[in-house]
Amino acid sequence: MADSALIIDDSESIREKIIKTLESRGLFSRLYQAEDGLEGFKKLLASPVDIILCDLEMPRMDGFKFLGMMKGRPEVSDIPVIILTGNEEREMKIKGLEQGASDFIVKPFDPEELVARMKVHLKIKHLQDDLKRSNELLLELSNTDHLTGLFNRRFLMESLDKELQRTKRKNGQLALLLLDIDHFKRINDTHGHLQGDLVLQKVALNIQKELRSYDIASRYGGEEFVAVLPDTSLKEAFNVADRIRLSIQRMQFAGCLSTEQVTASLGVALLPSKSFDDIDGLLRAADEALYRAKEAGRNNVMISDSTAQ
Repeated sequence: MADSALIIDDSESIREKIIKTLESRGLFSRLYQAEDGLEGFKKLLASPVDIILCDLEMPRMDGFKFLGMMKGRPEVSDIPVIILTGNEEREMKIKGLEQGASDFIVKPFDPEELVARMKVHLKIKHLQDDLKRSNELLLELSNTDHLTGLFNRRFLMESLDKELQRTKRKNGQLALLLLDIDHFKRINDTHGHLQGDLVLQKVALNIQKELRSYDIASRYGGEEFVAVLPDTSLKEAFNVADRIRLSIQRMQFAGCLSTEQVTASLGVALLPSKSFDDIDGLLRAADEALYRAKEAGRNNVMISDSTAQ
C-alpha cells in the first residue's frame, strides 16, 4: 500500500510504540516522525502524507498551532489529523475540532483503536481524493475541445474576460491571435473529414508548441483557433504568430495527405487600443486582420489597423 503517515509527539517512547503498532499491521509504506509541531510541519511540506497523528502539548509548536499552520497551506489543509492527547477536557476537544482536527485519541491509547480510527480516516481521505480527481477531470473535460485537446470557446471567453480585467488593472498589454487554416474545406472535400480531423489535431499541436505555459490556446470553431498572449507587445505577438505560421507550413503528413501542404493565415490584435476596450472589439480587430491576411494571398500574418503601432 502506498499510504504514508506522519507521527508528531515529543515522547520518543510513544512515537516508537505507534510506529511498532503500525508496522505490525502493514498499514503504511512510509512512516515519518517528528518531536514537535515545527519539525513536523517542515517534514510535511517536504513529504506530504495521507494522515497525521499529532500530540497536543509539545515544545516550540503545539498541536493547535500545527493545525493553524496547516489551514494556511491549501496543499496540505485536507490531510486528516488525529490528535493524541492525555487531556480529556471537552473544551480542548472542541477547540481541536474547530481548528481542523479530524479525530481525538486519548493517551494511553489502545493499539487496536488507533489502527481502526486511522483506517476509517484513510478511507474517507481516499474517497475525498477520488472525488476531487473526478471533479478535476469533469472540469477539464468541460473546458476542453474533444478533438484537438485545446481549450474550447466557452473557456476562452471566460479566460479572456479575466485577462482583460487583469490587463486593465496593471495597465498592461494583451495580445490575441486569430488563426484560420487555408483552404480547409478543400481538404475535407478531397480527403474526407477523418483526414481533416488529423489536420486540425496537428495544427493544434503546433500552435501549443509555440506558446508559453501561461498563454491560452483554444479552438474557436471549425478550422479557426485563438491564442491569448498576456503581457505581450505587438512585436512579440507578431513574432509568435509568424512562428506558428512557419511551423504549420512545415508540417508533413502520411498517406493520402502526403502531397498536401497545409498553411494558415493569422490576424493579430492588441489591447490597449484607441479603437476599442473590450473583448468583442479585440476579436473583431483580429478578425479584420485575418481577413486582410487571406486577401493578401493567405499563409500570411497581418496586424489589425486599429492596433498597429
